[in-house]
Amino acid sequence: MTYPERVYTEEEVKKAKHLVEAGYKHNLTVQGGDLFTEKVSQALELLKTAGYYDFIRTYIRKIKEIDGLTQLRETEAAIWANKFAVENPVDFASLVVQKAHHMKEYLDGEIYYGGNSEKRTVQKRIDFLGVLKEKSQDAKVKDECTRLLELWHESSLAY
Repeated sequence: MTYPERVYTEEEVKKAKHLVEAGYKHNLTVQGGDLFTEKVSQALELLKTAGYYDFIRTYIRKIKEIDGLTQLRETEAAIWANKFAVENPVDFASLVVQKAHHMKEYLDGEIYYGGNSEKRTVQKRIDFLGVLKEKSQDAKVKDECTRLLELWHESSLAY
């Protein structure tokens, strides 16, 4: 059984969910310019370092460069990202984790948008930064994780 070309109808979602539950992993592709693909590749390496790469491949099929707003395209199991989103590979890697969790919720039939979903998936993003900080041997990556974790902590104090 092959993964559906799009994940939109009830049947397509059921098929995709069945495949994921059976252990299916996408051959993750990156489409875009040289600088974009380089930055995304750096983020993917960070995902591997933290042990999240297989999770990402379970839910995300493609990361594509666009001129527009960065977003998850659920029906394509793809992340559309602009050049600004990938500038910081550590931050982008955490965004990929968040979007993969949104895609998981989509396939699981949960409400994958709105305030409660954002809270859940942002927490997954924060958790990833903590894991990456622990597992990385690169001082710059550790420092960036610390900086981003502090920003997330400060922003959470507003609520």
